[in-house]
Amino acid sequence: MTSGALAQDAFSEVIRPITAPTVFDLALPRTQLHAIYLNQSMPSRVNAGSLGLLGLDGDFQVYALQFEYAINKRTSFVATKDGYIDFNPGQTLSSEEGFADLGFGIKHALIYDPAKQFVLSGIATVEIPTGESEVWQGEGDGILNLNLAALKLCNKFQFAGNMGLHLPFSDAQSLTGSVSLHASYEFTPWFIPLVELNWFHTFDPGDGSLAFTNQLGNAVPANVPFEGGDLINWGSANGDENRDFVSLGVGFRSRLCASSTLGFAYEVPLTEEEDGLMDDRFTVDVVWKF
Repeated sequence: MTSGALAQDAFSEVIRPITAPTVFDLALPRTQLHAIYLNQSMPSRVNAGSLGLLGLDGDFQVYALQFEYAINKRTSFVATKDGYIDFNPGQTLSSEEGFADLGFGIKHALIYDPAKQFVLSGIATVEIPTGESEVWQGEGDGILNLNLAALKLCNKFQFAGNMGLHLPFSDAQSLTGSVSLHASYEFTPWFIPLVELNWFHTFDPGDGSLAFTNQLGNAVPANVPFEGGDLINWGSANGDENRDFVSLGVGFRSRLCASSTLGFAYEVPLTEEEDGLMDDRFTVDVVWKF
């Protein structure tokens, strides 16, 4: 068997993580399309700092399509963030729709070892503020995301992890980090159960100066004592009061054919609901590799 065939066979059954899709990327470079539908229910009340507990409720949906193109077996171009957000709070804030920011960059395998079925990759992406402020996007000067992603296969088990640092280009947004973990086991091609853990941490809060149209102006970033998780960076001036947000997701993937998989995950927060935007979240996606 040639080395190229060995590499192809070693990683042919790899599946992509489902939760936190803008930050939790697969370490393996490959060409693929990743269609995502995300529905997140929000807590009935959220901690708004000096404004007290504000009613929220409702939910929001995200419709997105990620893209990756493998330049060679070790390097790929990745488009990690895009899509459309439909925001429907039950109280306090207004219902809005709009586009998310755009994020793209390069993934490179620092270690690519088919014999040991192990990959360690560095991923660098830039998020540019092209979105709409009505859905908490399009503000600030952009963010540089630096990630280290790992993948290990062991018989029918798959383990993956991602550690990231999210560096804003101005003080208007918060400097945050994230750690994501994935474990799955392939019982059958149609049923691959998985569990995923995501941890977001605020290292340095923003200055609270961002003004989001139709969403209480700059009252949110000036008062709310937490950050917005994987999709939103408010630049909350009080983000250091509740630095951590942790969520747990369970779900499965099914192989539709040799090149496509369908995924589902249900996710809940492990930290206080009032100090975040998640009551629960479910994500449905389809990955087509070619």
